[in-house]
Amino acid sequence: MKYIITGAGGHISGPLTEKLLNAKHQVSLIGREGGSAENYRQKGAVIAAGSLEDAAFLTAAFRGADAAYLMIPQNLQADDFRSFQRKVADNYIGALKANGIKKVVFLSSMGAHLGEGAGPIDGLAYFEQQLEKELPDVDVVFLRPSYFYYNFFQQAGLIKAMNIMGSNFNFTKEKMVLTHTSDIVEVAFELLNTLEFSGKTVKYIASDERSTEEIREVLAKASGKPETPWIQFPDDQAYAAMLQSGLKPTLAKDYTDMGVAMREGKMQEDYWKNRPAELGRVKLKEFAQEFAAVYANI
Repeated sequence: MKYIITGAGGHISGPLTEKLLNAKHQVSLIGREGGSAENYRQKGAVIAAGSLEDAAFLTAAFRGADAAYLMIPQNLQADDFRSFQRKVADNYIGALKANGIKKVVFLSSMGAHLGEGAGPIDGLAYFEQQLEKELPDVDVVFLRPSYFYYNFFQQAGLIKAMNIMGSNFNFTKEKMVLTHTSDIVEVAFELLNTLEFSGKTVKYIASDERSTEEIREVLAKASGKPETPWIQFPDDQAYAAMLQSGLKPTLAKDYTDMGVAMREGKMQEDYWKNRPAELGRVKLKEFAQEFAAVYANI
């Protein structure tokens, strides 16, 4: 089988590419010239170098594929990230249509059920909606992982510089749902290796469920500063801090809005209604070892 894998050589796309190659499949990995995708050329992947904003490039790159793994990457340089997301989504739709690809796994996110009000997740919800509307005869699995563990790496810098942790959300009664990218890889590989899915289906992926206090305790201990508090920042302060870190205003607002949706319970509401029977392998305590290594190298 021939697969299109987007996301270059990222945390999910890279390991997924390697697993598919090891299973004797053909893989075309979409990336930029000289980027992280190049690491997989010597492993047998075909590297299609170009921009996701280039519709003609994607249409040509998707040619001959049996299935595709699609994701919309972060773009810190975009003045309007939502417009970037929509453009990439529309280009994907065109490439899938032009090449008659009938099997798709899309990396969406928890919170996409809202459609609006979840910050950067709204752009993923748009693509889900377009896949439903524009490609009714294409089988698609919408992967909806929860909060990525590696988002906590920014907390390592806060601990080091200010002896605090925090964001504009705080989970006290409700558990915060967490996902390790390696657990996403396992699910995506199983789906793509067999292609035994049909219709349009949603699949939630989670590795652990913990309160903010549990998260604080484990990660603060991993940093060697067990008394580090978790602070819930006001939205305006969180927004200002993101601007100061270099984020564009539209993206800083998106992330602020996402924090609001999280603390109000909207982001996770559909997850709890459709909670997976089994959680992934990597628990918070295992992730703490990765966190400790990052903290030590700051």
